[in-house]
Amino acid sequence: MGERNNAAGTSPWTWVPTLYFAEGIPYFIVNVISVIMFKNMGMSNGDIAMYTGLLYLPWTVKPLWSPFVDIIRTKRWWIVTMQAVIAVSFALAAFSLPHPSPESIAEGHTPVSLFVVTLVIFWITAFASATHDIAADGYYMIALDQSRQSFFVGIRSTFYRCASIFGQGVLVVIAGLLETRYGDVPKAWTVTLILCAVLFGAVALYHVFLLPRAESGTCVSVQGGQSGLHHARTASEIIREFGRTFVTFFSKKHVWTAILFMLLYRLPEAFLVKMMNPFLLDPSEAGGLGLSTENVGIVYGTVGVAALTAGGIVGGIAASRWGLRKSLWPMAACMTLPCLTFVYLSMARPESFFLINLAVFIEQFGYGFGFTAYMLYLIWFSQGEFKTAYYSLCTAFMALSMMLPGMVAGYLQEWLGYIGFFWMVIVCCIATVAVTSVIKGHVDSSFGKK
Repeated sequence: MGERNNAAGTSPWTWVPTLYFAEGIPYFIVNVISVIMFKNMGMSNGDIAMYTGLLYLPWTVKPLWSPFVDIIRTKRWWIVTMQAVIAVSFALAAFSLPHPSPESIAEGHTPVSLFVVTLVIFWITAFASATHDIAADGYYMIALDQSRQSFFVGIRSTFYRCASIFGQGVLVVIAGLLETRYGDVPKAWTVTLILCAVLFGAVALYHVFLLPRAESGTCVSVQGGQSGLHHARTASEIIREFGRTFVTFFSKKHVWTAILFMLLYRLPEAFLVKMMNPFLLDPSEAGGLGLSTENVGIVYGTVGVAALTAGGIVGGIAASRWGLRKSLWPMAACMTLPCLTFVYLSMARPESFFLINLAVFIEQFGYGFGFTAYMLYLIWFSQGEFKTAYYSLCTAFMALSMMLPGMVAGYLQEWLGYIGFFWMVIVCCIATVAVTSVIKGHVDSSFGKK
């Protein structure tokens, strides 16, 4: 009770912004910045997509180990420990980067074997980050009462978006400026990753002292005696309930149709997002736009994120007025049609920085708007006896929907070229339309209305 009072007496403003900023940074570094880094160090598009796609795996399967975060130690302990692990991982990744020759980088055929250690470290970072997500979201619900949870939900989302802008925008711009200053790509990214390690080390240290102790330690480090038996029984109960969650989830009405929707609604974007940065970076002779690293940070990491956020806000307003069922078709259209902007960019290859920004803004705004229906559907389908666990399983399918297409996107692009690849993305829009038409009749017409 004393620890709960400690949490109640500490202003959430001291830890909610930093916690969700810290939640976003490693996700964007592992899944987005790594693509740009490996591209600039000469890895081929096929290898980039495959191996950075595999880095997504911990977020896909994190529901499998989430019960253990509940029964081992406290969520505060997991948060601080995972932040320390992430800080160390960034430092190790910085010093593990290979130094391929400028010729290998220019040719774009640096072998993956040079990056094995870096990829393993990034996978550890991804695992720690996914575990941090589980602990942070659980801690948020424990440390705040219901009214404060509602009040701060917008704050946490805002600072997660700030992490997106900082990770995909600011850090990429810094790396690009360092590339220009040093004339040495590996050195520039080494310095950038060291900066990330220092930043995360500071965040972990901050939370050691200022993250309130919101949980009792009854299940912490129990050894022997009756306490040990109680811990084992608690773990057994949680794992048994977790198994029951799986059974009841897959017994839900229309579950396989729902899973098909979760996997295919975002198929065009899953292909597109993995090749977006390589397309922006590749020179004109390779079919790309030939932007500098810092300009990619501005286009995708700043303008793109702002458009994605704006699209999500407008989508939320629209969905609250129309309800989920009426939102599905207009949002599916906004998820698919703006992909044509990349067909235009790949065919026209404009030199105007404004036109490139405008095209990315339109595509990302459409995706943000269309994604609203997807998230609402996940919430609707998660209703039932184990609402939180069902939603966790739905988000696992959501992660899988991006991971699997993303892994093969690079090989498809190398086979088809950028123009052919982006036309293939347009063809994949058929899948979005098909699954939307299938699930539309199952949705409650009033769900999502204000």
